[in-house]
Amino acid sequence: MASLPDYAELHCLSNFSFLRGASHPGELVERAHALGYRALALTDECSFAGAVRAHQAAKACGLPLILGSEITLEDCKLVLLATGRRSYGAISSLITTGRRRSKKGRYSLNRADVGALYGSGALALWIEGAEPGWLGECFRGSAWIAAELHCGPNDRARLNDLKAMSKQFGLPLVAAGDVHMHVRSRRRLQDVLTAIRLGKPVAQCGHALFPNAERSLRLRMRLAQLYPPELLAETVAIAERCHFSLETLRYEYPHELVPENETPASWLRKLTEDGLRWRFPAGVPQKVAALVEHELRLIAELGYEPFFLTVHDVVSYARSQGILCQGRGSAANSVVCYALRITEVDPDRMNTLFERFVSRERNEPPDIDVDFEHERREEVIQYVYRKYSRERAALAATVICYRTKSALRDAGKALGMPLEEVDALAKSFTFWDQKLEPSSALFELAGTLRGFPRHLSQHVGGFVISRGPLAELVPIENAAMPGRSVIQWDKDDLEALGLLKVDVLALGMLTAIRRALDFLGMKMEQVPPEDPAVYAMIQKADTIGVFQIESRAQMSMLPRLRPACFYDLVIEVAIVRPGPIQGGMVHPYLRRRRGEEPVDYPSAGVKRVLERTLGVPIFQEQVMELAMVAAGFTPGEADRLRRSMAAWKRSGGLEPFEQRLKSGMKANGYRAEFADAIYRQILGFGEYGFPESHSASFALLVYVSSWLKCHHPAAFCAALLNSQPMGFYAPAQLVQDARRHGVEARPPDVQASDWDCTLEHGALRLGLRMVSGLGEKEGRRIAAGRPHASVAALGLGRKDLRALAAAGALQSLAGHRRQAHWAAAGAARRAPLDAPAAERPPALAGPKEGEEIVADYASLGLTLGRHPLALLRKRLDELRLLKAEELKSRPHGTRARAAGLVTCRQRPDTASGVVFVTLEDETGCMNIVVWRHLVETQRRELLGARLLGVEGVVERDGEVVHLVARRLVDYSALLGPLTAPSRDFH
Repeated sequence: MASLPDYAELHCLSNFSFLRGASHPGELVERAHALGYRALALTDECSFAGAVRAHQAAKACGLPLILGSEITLEDCKLVLLATGRRSYGAISSLITTGRRRSKKGRYSLNRADVGALYGSGALALWIEGAEPGWLGECFRGSAWIAAELHCGPNDRARLNDLKAMSKQFGLPLVAAGDVHMHVRSRRRLQDVLTAIRLGKPVAQCGHALFPNAERSLRLRMRLAQLYPPELLAETVAIAERCHFSLETLRYEYPHELVPENETPASWLRKLTEDGLRWRFPAGVPQKVAALVEHELRLIAELGYEPFFLTVHDVVSYARSQGILCQGRGSAANSVVCYALRITEVDPDRMNTLFERFVSRERNEPPDIDVDFEHERREEVIQYVYRKYSRERAALAATVICYRTKSALRDAGKALGMPLEEVDALAKSFTFWDQKLEPSSALFELAGTLRGFPRHLSQHVGGFVISRGPLAELVPIENAAMPGRSVIQWDKDDLEALGLLKVDVLALGMLTAIRRALDFLGMKMEQVPPEDPAVYAMIQKADTIGVFQIESRAQMSMLPRLRPACFYDLVIEVAIVRPGPIQGGMVHPYLRRRRGEEPVDYPSAGVKRVLERTLGVPIFQEQVMELAMVAAGFTPGEADRLRRSMAAWKRSGGLEPFEQRLKSGMKANGYRAEFADAIYRQILGFGEYGFPESHSASFALLVYVSSWLKCHHPAAFCAALLNSQPMGFYAPAQLVQDARRHGVEARPPDVQASDWDCTLEHGALRLGLRMVSGLGEKEGRRIAAGRPHASVAALGLGRKDLRALAAAGALQSLAGHRRQAHWAAAGAARRAPLDAPAAERPPALAGPKEGEEIVADYASLGLTLGRHPLALLRKRLDELRLLKAEELKSRPHGTRARAAGLVTCRQRPDTASGVVFVTLEDETGCMNIVVWRHLVETQRRELLGARLLGVEGVVERDGEVVHLVARRLVDYSALLGPLTAPSRDFH
């Protein structure tokens, strides 16, 4: 039997050629390896977006990977292949050129652009189009004509024509596959992708569809039947010329931040020492000074100084502009970051573990996340662009992938289903419906499509900044948002290659805190620490609107944990997380905190690590420290353990550590039971373990926001309203809560309101921003022109006047809503002969209370009148439905019925399918627990009701009261046209 020919596929598209390729990069690599190919070239269209995924898969299986790109010019199609670092950079720059001169998702290139690759070492394959003579002149000795045969009726004639062309232009022939899928069975999905791309059903796509499944990775035996052996051998010869690997990419830090006569190390030390003197005016504590020296030595050894200087520069700019910012994550373990004012966690008050942040063994750039006010972050982003230029700075990408609903919608449309049917089917699925049984072609195709990349978007703020042209490292393209550009790799790709990313993130609470402090004329550092009144409020779970501890789960934990100091807040933030919950750490901690369970430690070393959390590991750093103290791990090994913890649920990988941990603990004299317990807790952490440093950073904002709510509820509510959208609660709940705390709330009024919500002698005045349908430009003009003589004097068009009338914001000029609508209609008339004399308005009857409330919710999303359920209370009493205040007094285990407006639905990952619902009536809020079986059987009522009735059993845990649902009833019809917003599943 003749041996199979060697073959390397040189033209292959993955699903990162969006809506063209029908296979993931990893699937293509693994299939090519299984078929015995000598190499595979990933050549996505004008893109390297899938290159890192393919690189990782190729590295895992040992298949040589070639990187290249397919590009279409005005008259032909080419494939370009990288042979080394220089040619890779040239092709990456070419992709950037094409993408940057076009709108997002498109590119434009010409022959002159391709000709600029001459001398770079790049190889070129002519695929189709105008005669390739020019290509041979641009790429002397490095150009080929690709013969792509797919069992069509004219394959033989096609091959003969290509041979003649080869002879005519002196370009050798080579076999290629134009691969779009790793196996033939993806053919149907490939047709669906084509239909989605063209925007019409598969049945109408005609010749745009491939006639067969030959654009898959084919058996070498099959290729030998189709191609002359010399064309197959040429693929291997070309592959042997391609030696480039992403492993060879080397990131170079920006250098302009270091003054003359300074080195990065000396300048970082100087800035750090200056910062320490500012942080500790009475003298740097010995512990902090020792930590700084340890960190600076390790930073210098790894050459990371420019990274710290870069982040320091960005933060310094923000502070110079009065923009609140704060670093978080593992960076809060760094005293250097604290000295540079990147983070705000005092290392003298905390246990820091620098190796959680920077590790000698890991030898990759640290990750510093800095949050900025979400409304002013764009100023910081544009500063980075100005400082480093578009050629050296760009945002990382985020790969937007198909989810269940979008996959069903697009696949259904492609199969020709009626749009109404497709929409209804998609709406019947929720975000947690991950499994699509292959009971039909639609579900099978949608199930495969789910997880496919749909397009590239921009990361929330991860910047890549380079010393030289960034386009030679990774292609850059325009973002959909004007003034922004993004690279084609996401954060996981950057991490896989060890490339630097500076995270310029947005946090709404920073905006709200800054706005509230501005009302008070204060700075954040002026907030008094450790205020007993603040902790008393927190212990009662009176935390609506407060950062981090406003969720249902947090509010249930607060009365049990009863935080009484800052470190209690650090624990509170971290303990209501999947890691501690799944690791079984919550209840032991609470029992020990209440004195119901003894705390013992098997050694002094373990006590030092766990004493601050009563013997229970709650934070990632504690797990790392335990591995070092009890099992003899090095800091680098402990960090690898942390990383494996983060990934084991997806890919396994903790098994090697199990034996290492247990044997290490045994060798150090610990009992097997202790080792088993620690390992089980590590498994529980899974990918959700929370760093103590991150929790401490968030706890600072928890305390500040709680202080504002406790002592200045009007300012805090106004700031939250001016910073929307953010948090768990809609404006209606925020205003209701403020009023329960004694705040007088006043409606929007053109004679009194600014655009933003403001304070009037201690009362909250709603701003014109609350008026639905009114633009900011007109709203600010109204506020600037006060006082106004009449509705007509506002000088607004019909749309804006109607919006103001509907919101009741014209009352001071025109009276109640009906009169305001009449006045607005008159003011909006444009007849040139209108009499100048004022027209006497008719005496219109005012709207009823219920009509006012409905109008309030429709226009403002809230009402300052009575709660809607106060008007329905007689009917609700007839239905024997309790009020929230009555439910709170019911004994544990009793049956009860209640109803309220749905304000929030939540489904935490840790809850095994349980949905938590918050209901609101005129007396307060109710906490509802809906178990998984009821979620499925009463999905329509659970997800569709605006006014939800619940029959269930009362559960009490101290001050925490839940109603565990046994039956749900949709009473929304009682609300009539009222639309009350809810914040769901965020």
